[in-house]
Amino acid sequence: MIKTIISGIKAYFGAYSLISKLKLWKYFAIPMLISLVTAIIVFGSAYGLSDNVGAFISKIWIWDWGKETFSTISNFIGGLLIVVIGLILFKHIIMALSAPFMSPVSEKIEAHLTGNAPHSHRNTSFTQQLWRGIRINGRNLLMELLLTIPILLLKFIPVVNIFSTILLFMVQAYYAGFGNIDYTLERHFQYKESLLFVRKNRGLAIGNGIVFLLFLLIPIVGVILVLPLSVTAASKNTIEALQLKTPKIHG
Repeated sequence: MIKTIISGIKAYFGAYSLISKLKLWKYFAIPMLISLVTAIIVFGSAYGLSDNVGAFISKIWIWDWGKETFSTISNFIGGLLIVVIGLILFKHIIMALSAPFMSPVSEKIEAHLTGNAPHSHRNTSFTQQLWRGIRINGRNLLMELLLTIPILLLKFIPVVNIFSTILLFMVQAYYAGFGNIDYTLERHFQYKESLLFVRKNRGLAIGNGIVFLLFLLIPIVGVILVLPLSVTAASKNTIEALQLKTPKIHG
């Protein structure tokens, strides 16, 4: 899987030039706006709630001894919890709402790489693409939260909390890459077949998601450019994977 993770990361290196070559920047205008506005709302709200969550967690410790230490840890965990949940909400909201705009981009990249005419696969409407995006990202949001909460609880355990940080990052990366990959899969597979494809190619999803998350560390610019570059990189990887091995589809 390490090889495919590296492949997912390397796909970013040619993403900017491919966008420029195919003149795709105009398709990203609305998604970039969605990303910026969502980031302001989600992370602004998260910043305001972090202290309240920390104070709430600290109330669990009813004893006087060690209360100050537990309060300090609680404030850290509370802030981390809000940041992580905010990040999860941010990426799934922008991926779901941007689906109708990202699918045409992925389609043009596929046509360029394969030489196939557009709409040579399943042709869906704006509404269908939006619903697909909401369904996929809604499912991924639930799954990610179910995995993230237990991992965050491991933060209270010394030594183990180091490994939990890595695990948390990998989970976040996987579901970020999942959403980017599905913009291409939407034309090829139904919902269940898409889930199967991503599971079989989880390395590509993780690799794509790693860079996605690192982009968000860049103030403002990262939030604006993360979708164009990550979707382009994911489209390239997914098309190559489809050409190498297509999962068997039933029905």
